[in-house]
Amino acid sequence: MAPLIEVADLRTHFFTDEGVVKAVDGVAFTIPAGKTVCVVGESGSGKSITGRSILNMVPYPGRVLDGAIRWQPDGAPPVDLLALDPKGREIRAIRGKDIALISQEPMAALSPVHTIGNQMIETIRLHLGLTKADARARAAEMLAKVGIPRPKDRLDSYAFELSGGMRQRVCIALAVACGPKLLIADEPTTALDVTTQANILDLFRELRDALGVSILFITHDLGVVAEIADEVVVMYLGQVVEQGRVDDIFHRPLHPYTRALLGSVPRLTRHRPERLPTISGMVPSPFERPSGCLFHPRCDRFEQGLCDRSAPELDRYANDRVARCFKAGAGS
Repeated sequence: MAPLIEVADLRTHFFTDEGVVKAVDGVAFTIPAGKTVCVVGESGSGKSITGRSILNMVPYPGRVLDGAIRWQPDGAPPVDLLALDPKGREIRAIRGKDIALISQEPMAALSPVHTIGNQMIETIRLHLGLTKADARARAAEMLAKVGIPRPKDRLDSYAFELSGGMRQRVCIALAVACGPKLLIADEPTTALDVTTQANILDLFRELRDALGVSILFITHDLGVVAEIADEVVVMYLGQVVEQGRVDDIFHRPLHPYTRALLGSVPRLTRHRPERLPTISGMVPSPFERPSGCLFHPRCDRFEQGLCDRSAPELDRYANDRVARCFKAGAGS
């Protein structure tokens, strides 16, 4: 089956006074219908900009320079979202209706001066053309679906009257209100406590199974990835370094960066106190990108004269896996 959306050779750069930041540099992956794809990596890997590039909503001074975003819902002929006018009617009809974005901080996504109901009703009427009464009824239905108690009353509440977990549920309800086929969730559980985070992850799974919606889940938390992902895209400094099914990524990682990320996760099964492994060094400045393999200054498999001089390509392996490394799988 054709994927719901295909990201091909995506390049999004920021043009600043200090120089050019290659936030997304040749990224490619697909999102199958009804599946959850997690994009994972350290801060500065280009995860969030990848998500916003799909909707052509890159903030200034960023600009999508190259690539294609092939959108193919329900087997329809593919449409390249990047070929559409970013302020035109066609892309605006897709944003919020067919593809919805859930941000990391719900207080930044929700208006503090409008009620929850006003915000939801406006979106529903814009995309679905319902009457105000029908839109209000649908808004209450969506709040109930995401577990908001007394949903009809909550329509008249303001965002500051709700807890962090409740606000995030409202953002999810707003995102699914128009029946999207793809949800882009950008670190939606980072600011929440562990219990609320678990509840929100359960909610995402329920919505995926009940509505058949696909999810692009952006996170730095491998625990979240293990809970929700079907497939995983590992990014580093604007590039995809590994991609595969979640079981393969966690049990048979190919790239040294993926292995290092997994090794840095605290484990309750350790029987005695020991120093938690970490990845040496830091993500380089975007203005001082290393030559050759971008990860080589921090890699425990670094080979002088090879990794620092040549940039590895994405190679394909068994089980539809890809990895960008001269020594993919070595020492795993």
